[in-house]
Amino acid sequence: MDFNATLGRRARWAWGAGLALLLAAPFVGLYPVFMMKALCYAIFACAFNLLLGYTGLLSFGHAAYLGAAAYFTGWLVRSAGFSPELGVLAGTLGAGFIGLIVGAIAIRRQGIYFAMITLAMAQMVYFVWLQAPFTGGEDGLQGVPRGKLFGLIPLANDIAMYYVVLAVFVAVFLAIIRIVHSPYGQVLKAIRENEPRAISLGYEVDRYKLLAFVLSTMLAGLAGSLKTLVLGFATLSDAHWSLSGEVVLMALLGGMGTFAGPVVGAFTIIGLQNFLADQVGSWINVIIGGIFVVCVVGFRSGFVGELIAWQKKRHKTE
Repeated sequence: MDFNATLGRRARWAWGAGLALLLAAPFVGLYPVFMMKALCYAIFACAFNLLLGYTGLLSFGHAAYLGAAAYFTGWLVRSAGFSPELGVLAGTLGAGFIGLIVGAIAIRRQGIYFAMITLAMAQMVYFVWLQAPFTGGEDGLQGVPRGKLFGLIPLANDIAMYYVVLAVFVAVFLAIIRIVHSPYGQVLKAIRENEPRAISLGYEVDRYKLLAFVLSTMLAGLAGSLKTLVLGFATLSDAHWSLSGEVVLMALLGGMGTFAGPVVGAFTIIGLQNFLADQVGSWINVIIGGIFVVCVVGFRSGFVGELIAWQKKRHKTE
Protein backbone atom coordinates (compact mmCIF):
# COMPACT_ATOMS: atom_id res chain seq x y z
CA MET A 1 0.00 0.00 0.00
CA ASP A 2 1.30 3.46 -0.91
CA PHE A 3 2.63 5.14 2.23
CA ASN A 4 1.67 8.67 1.19
CA ALA A 5 -1.93 7.59 0.61
CA THR A 6 -2.00 5.84 4.00
CA LEU A 7 -0.46 8.85 5.72
CA GLY A 8 -2.90 11.18 4.00
CA ARG A 9 -5.85 9.08 5.09
CA ARG A 10 -4.61 8.98 8.69
CA ALA A 11 -4.04 12.73 8.61
CA ARG A 12 -7.60 13.32 7.43
CA TRP A 13 -8.91 11.14 10.25
CA ALA A 14 -6.76 13.03 12.75
CA TRP A 15 -7.92 16.40 11.41
CA GLY A 16 -11.52 15.25 11.54
CA ALA A 17 -11.11 14.10 15.14
CA GLY A 18 -9.39 17.37 16.06
CA LEU A 19 -12.17 19.42 14.45
CA ALA A 20 -14.82 17.39 16.28
CA LEU A 21 -13.01 18.04 19.58
CA LEU A 22 -12.81 21.77 18.83
CA LEU A 23 -16.50 21.89 17.95
CA ALA A 24 -17.41 20.17 21.21
CA ALA A 25 -14.87 22.04 23.37
CA PRO A 26 -17.25 24.56 25.01
CA PHE A 27 -19.55 21.72 26.07
CA VAL A 28 -16.93 19.39 27.56
CA GLY A 29 -15.58 21.72 30.22
CA LEU A 30 -12.95 23.63 28.21
CA TYR A 31 -13.04 27.36 28.99
CA PRO A 32 -14.13 29.19 25.77
CA VAL A 33 -11.88 32.24 26.34
CA PHE A 34 -8.81 30.01 26.78
CA MET A 35 -9.72 28.04 23.65
CA MET A 36 -10.19 31.26 21.66
CA LYS A 37 -6.83 32.57 22.84
CA ALA A 38 -5.16 29.28 21.90
CA LEU A 39 -6.81 29.33 18.46
CA CYS A 40 -5.60 32.89 17.87
CA TYR A 41 -2.04 31.85 18.69
CA ALA A 42 -2.48 28.75 16.51
CA ILE A 43 -3.29 31.06 13.58
CA PHE A 44 -0.20 33.10 14.48
CA ALA A 45 1.99 29.98 14.59
CA CYS A 46 0.59 28.71 11.27
CA ALA A 47 1.33 32.10 9.70
CA PHE A 48 4.91 31.97 10.97
CA ASN A 49 5.30 28.38 9.79
CA LEU A 50 4.29 29.43 6.27
CA LEU A 51 7.31 31.71 6.26
CA LEU A 52 9.86 29.56 8.10
CA GLY A 53 8.69 26.00 7.47
CA TYR A 54 7.83 26.33 3.78
CA THR A 55 9.95 29.27 2.60
CA GLY A 56 12.96 28.97 4.90
CA LEU A 57 12.87 32.58 6.14
CA LEU A 58 13.41 33.09 9.86
CA SER A 59 11.71 36.26 11.07
CA PHE A 60 12.53 37.42 14.60
CA GLY A 61 9.97 40.21 14.49
CA HIS A 62 6.64 38.58 13.76
CA ALA A 63 5.06 39.92 16.95
CA ALA A 64 5.15 43.39 15.36
CA TYR A 65 2.40 42.42 12.91
CA LEU A 66 0.22 40.74 15.49
CA GLY A 67 0.61 43.77 17.75
CA ALA A 68 -0.01 46.27 14.93
CA ALA A 69 -3.25 44.59 13.94
CA ALA A 70 -4.28 44.35 17.59
CA TYR A 71 -3.89 48.11 18.04
CA PHE A 72 -5.49 48.97 14.68
CA THR A 73 -8.53 46.80 15.34
CA GLY A 74 -8.85 47.84 18.97
CA TRP A 75 -8.78 51.57 18.22
CA LEU A 76 -11.06 51.36 15.19
CA VAL A 77 -13.69 49.28 16.98
CA ARG A 78 -13.55 51.20 20.27
CA SER A 79 -12.95 54.77 19.16
CA ALA A 80 -13.95 54.97 15.50
CA GLY A 81 -17.11 52.89 15.77
CA PHE A 82 -16.10 50.23 13.24
CA SER A 83 -18.01 46.96 13.19
CA PRO A 84 -15.94 43.93 14.32
CA GLU A 85 -15.61 42.47 10.82
CA LEU A 86 -14.38 45.81 9.40
CA GLY A 87 -12.04 46.25 12.35
CA VAL A 88 -10.52 42.81 11.78
CA LEU A 89 -10.20 43.47 8.04
CA ALA A 90 -8.51 46.82 8.65
CA GLY A 91 -6.13 45.29 11.20
CA THR A 92 -5.21 42.47 8.83
CA LEU A 93 -4.57 44.84 5.92
CA GLY A 94 -2.63 47.21 8.17
CA ALA A 95 -0.35 44.39 9.31
CA GLY A 96 0.12 43.35 5.68
CA PHE A 97 1.08 46.91 4.72
CA ILE A 98 3.71 47.06 7.45
CA GLY A 99 4.88 43.61 6.36
CA LEU A 100 5.23 44.86 2.78
CA ILE A 101 7.48 47.71 3.90
CA VAL A 102 9.60 45.54 6.19
CA GLY A 103 9.74 42.71 3.66
CA ALA A 104 10.84 45.00 0.84
CA ILE A 105 13.82 46.01 2.99
CA ALA A 106 14.66 42.66 4.59
CA ILE A 107 14.04 40.28 1.70
CA ARG A 108 17.24 41.41 -0.03
CA ARG A 109 19.26 39.66 2.68
CA GLN A 110 19.46 36.03 3.75
CA GLY A 111 20.05 34.01 6.88
CA ILE A 112 20.96 35.80 10.08
CA TYR A 113 21.01 39.17 8.32
CA PHE A 114 17.37 38.77 7.31
CA ALA A 115 16.45 37.72 10.86
CA MET A 116 18.26 40.69 12.42
CA ILE A 117 16.66 43.19 10.04
CA THR A 118 13.19 41.87 10.87
CA LEU A 119 14.00 42.10 14.60
CA ALA A 120 15.31 45.67 14.27
CA MET A 121 12.28 46.79 12.28
CA ALA A 122 9.96 45.10 14.77
CA GLN A 123 11.59 46.99 17.64
CA MET A 124 11.01 50.24 15.77
CA VAL A 125 7.34 49.35 15.43
CA TYR A 126 7.22 48.44 19.14
CA PHE A 127 8.48 51.89 20.16
CA VAL A 128 5.89 53.51 17.89
CA TRP A 129 3.15 51.76 19.89
CA LEU A 130 4.88 52.75 23.11
CA GLN A 131 4.89 56.45 22.20
CA ALA A 132 1.76 56.84 20.04
CA PRO A 133 -1.02 58.75 21.85
CA PHE A 134 -3.86 56.44 20.81
CA THR A 135 -2.29 53.21 22.11
CA GLY A 136 -2.39 54.02 25.80
CA GLY A 137 1.36 53.52 26.19
CA GLU A 138 2.26 51.02 28.91
CA ASP A 139 -1.39 50.78 30.00
CA GLY A 140 -2.45 49.46 26.62
CA LEU A 141 -5.71 49.90 24.75
CA GLN A 142 -8.49 48.84 27.10
CA GLY A 143 -12.24 48.29 26.83
CA VAL A 144 -12.51 47.10 23.23
CA PRO A 145 -16.10 45.92 22.63
CA ARG A 146 -16.83 42.80 20.61
CA GLY A 147 -19.94 44.26 19.00
CA LYS A 148 -22.16 42.34 16.59
CA LEU A 149 -20.83 40.44 13.59
CA PHE A 150 -22.49 41.83 10.43
CA GLY A 151 -24.88 43.58 12.81
CA LEU A 152 -26.57 40.25 13.59
CA ILE A 153 -24.46 37.93 15.75
CA PRO A 154 -23.77 39.27 19.28
CA LEU A 155 -20.12 38.46 19.93
CA ALA A 156 -20.41 39.38 23.61
CA ASN A 157 -21.60 35.80 24.03
CA ASP A 158 -18.49 33.65 24.53
CA ILE A 159 -19.98 30.67 22.70
CA ALA A 160 -20.87 32.73 19.62
CA MET A 161 -17.45 34.38 19.65
CA TYR A 162 -15.75 31.00 20.00
CA TYR A 163 -17.37 29.55 16.91
CA VAL A 164 -16.52 32.67 14.90
CA VAL A 165 -12.86 32.32 15.91
CA LEU A 166 -12.97 28.58 15.17
CA ALA A 167 -14.43 29.23 11.70
CA VAL A 168 -11.66 31.72 10.95
CA PHE A 169 -9.02 29.27 12.20
CA VAL A 170 -10.36 26.45 9.99
CA ALA A 171 -10.45 28.82 6.99
CA VAL A 172 -6.84 29.89 7.60
CA PHE A 173 -5.70 26.29 8.09
CA LEU A 174 -7.31 25.18 4.81
CA ALA A 175 -5.99 28.24 3.00
CA ILE A 176 -2.42 27.45 4.07
CA ILE A 177 -2.80 23.86 2.88
CA ARG A 178 -4.06 25.17 -0.46
CA ILE A 179 -1.18 27.65 -0.75
CA VAL A 180 1.48 25.05 0.04
CA HIS A 181 0.06 22.54 -2.45
CA SER A 182 -0.34 25.13 -5.21
CA PRO A 183 2.31 25.76 -7.89
CA TYR A 184 3.29 28.86 -5.94
CA GLY A 185 3.82 26.74 -2.83
CA GLN A 186 6.02 24.32 -4.75
CA VAL A 187 8.22 27.23 -5.82
CA LEU A 188 8.49 28.31 -2.17
CA LYS A 189 9.67 24.81 -1.26
CA ALA A 190 12.21 24.94 -4.09
CA ILE A 191 13.52 28.25 -2.76
CA ARG A 192 13.77 26.78 0.72
CA GLU A 193 15.68 23.72 -0.46
CA ASN A 194 18.00 25.34 -2.99
CA GLU A 195 17.59 29.04 -3.77
CA PRO A 196 20.43 29.27 -6.33
CA ARG A 197 18.85 26.44 -8.32
CA ALA A 198 15.45 28.20 -8.23
CA ILE A 199 17.15 31.34 -9.57
CA SER A 200 18.83 29.32 -12.32
CA LEU A 201 15.41 27.99 -13.36
CA GLY A 202 14.27 31.54 -14.00
CA TYR A 203 12.18 32.26 -10.91
CA GLU A 204 12.29 35.76 -9.46
CA VAL A 205 12.79 34.47 -5.94
CA ASP A 206 12.61 37.89 -4.27
CA ARG A 207 9.06 38.34 -5.51
CA TYR A 208 8.03 34.92 -4.28
CA LYS A 209 9.62 35.49 -0.89
CA LEU A 210 8.11 38.95 -0.53
CA LEU A 211 4.62 37.63 -1.27
CA ALA A 212 5.13 34.83 1.26
CA PHE A 213 6.30 37.39 3.81
CA VAL A 214 3.28 39.63 3.25
CA LEU A 215 0.85 36.69 3.40
CA SER A 216 2.44 35.55 6.64
CA THR A 217 2.25 39.02 8.18
CA MET A 218 -1.40 39.40 7.16
CA LEU A 219 -2.31 36.10 8.81
CA ALA A 220 -0.34 37.13 11.90
CA GLY A 221 -2.32 40.37 11.88
CA LEU A 222 -5.56 38.42 11.60
CA ALA A 223 -4.57 36.52 14.75
CA GLY A 224 -3.85 39.80 16.56
CA SER A 225 -7.15 41.35 15.51
CA LEU A 226 -9.15 38.36 16.71
CA LYS A 227 -7.20 38.26 19.96
CA THR A 228 -8.08 41.89 20.68
CA LEU A 229 -11.78 41.22 20.14
CA VAL A 230 -11.64 38.08 22.29
CA LEU A 231 -9.83 39.65 25.26
CA GLY A 232 -11.07 43.21 24.87
CA PHE A 233 -7.65 44.87 24.98
CA ALA A 234 -4.33 45.28 23.20
CA THR A 235 -1.08 45.76 25.11
CA LEU A 236 2.61 46.24 24.41
CA SER A 237 3.21 42.55 25.14
CA ASP A 238 1.42 41.83 21.85
CA ALA A 239 4.27 43.54 19.99
CA HIS A 240 7.18 42.64 22.26
CA TRP A 241 10.17 40.74 20.90
CA SER A 242 9.59 37.94 23.43
CA LEU A 243 6.37 37.00 21.63
CA SER A 244 8.38 36.65 18.42
CA GLY A 245 10.52 34.13 20.29
CA GLU A 246 7.44 32.28 21.54
CA VAL A 247 6.06 31.79 18.04
CA VAL A 248 9.41 30.33 16.94
CA LEU A 249 9.13 27.93 19.88
CA MET A 250 5.56 26.99 18.92
CA ALA A 251 6.57 26.13 15.36
CA LEU A 252 9.66 24.15 16.38
CA LEU A 253 7.94 22.35 19.25
CA GLY A 254 5.01 21.18 17.17
CA GLY A 255 6.93 20.47 13.99
CA MET A 256 8.23 23.03 11.53
CA GLY A 257 7.14 22.41 7.94
CA THR A 258 4.05 20.42 8.94
CA PHE A 259 0.45 21.62 8.88
CA ALA A 260 -0.66 20.42 12.30
CA GLY A 261 2.66 21.06 14.07
CA PRO A 262 2.23 24.79 14.76
CA VAL A 263 -1.30 24.16 16.07
CA VAL A 264 -0.02 21.50 18.48
CA GLY A 265 2.85 23.77 19.52
CA ALA A 266 0.56 26.75 20.12
CA PHE A 267 -1.90 24.78 22.24
CA THR A 268 1.01 23.26 24.20
CA ILE A 269 2.65 26.60 25.01
CA ILE A 270 -0.58 28.48 25.76
CA GLY A 271 -1.85 25.56 27.82
CA LEU A 272 1.32 25.48 29.91
CA GLN A 273 1.25 29.24 30.40
CA ASN A 274 -2.38 29.23 31.52
CA PHE A 275 -2.54 26.11 33.67
CA LEU A 276 0.89 26.16 35.29
CA ALA A 277 1.37 29.91 35.84
CA ASP A 278 -0.66 29.91 39.05
CA GLN A 279 1.24 26.90 40.43
CA VAL A 280 4.82 27.79 39.54
CA GLY A 281 4.69 31.54 38.82
CA SER A 282 7.62 32.88 36.83
CA TRP A 283 9.20 29.42 36.82
CA ILE A 284 6.90 28.64 33.90
CA ASN A 285 9.49 30.27 31.60
CA VAL A 286 12.14 27.89 32.93
CA ILE A 287 9.84 24.92 32.31
CA ILE A 288 9.05 26.03 28.77
CA GLY A 289 12.76 26.62 28.14
CA GLY A 290 13.54 23.11 29.41
CA ILE A 291 10.89 21.63 27.12
CA PHE A 292 12.42 23.53 24.21
CA VAL A 293 15.90 22.15 24.99
CA VAL A 294 14.55 18.59 25.22
CA CYS A 295 12.70 19.07 21.94
CA VAL A 296 15.78 20.38 20.13
CA VAL A 297 18.00 17.60 21.48
CA GLY A 298 15.61 14.64 21.31
CA PHE A 299 12.80 15.67 18.93
CA ARG A 300 14.40 17.90 16.35
CA SER A 301 11.44 17.55 14.00
CA GLY A 302 8.92 18.47 16.71
CA PHE A 303 6.03 16.39 17.99
CA VAL A 304 4.20 16.04 14.68
CA GLY A 305 7.40 15.77 12.62
CA GLU A 306 8.72 12.96 14.80
CA LEU A 307 5.38 11.15 14.59
CA ILE A 308 5.46 11.32 10.78
CA ALA A 309 9.09 10.13 10.76
CA TRP A 310 8.18 7.22 13.06
CA GLN A 311 5.33 6.21 10.76
CA LYS A 312 7.65 6.29 7.74
CA LYS A 313 10.20 4.16 9.56
CA ARG A 314 7.52 1.71 10.65
CA HIS A 315 6.20 1.47 7.07
CA LYS A 316 9.66 0.59 5.74
CA THR A 317 10.08 -2.25 8.23
CA GLU A 318 6.70 -3.84 7.40
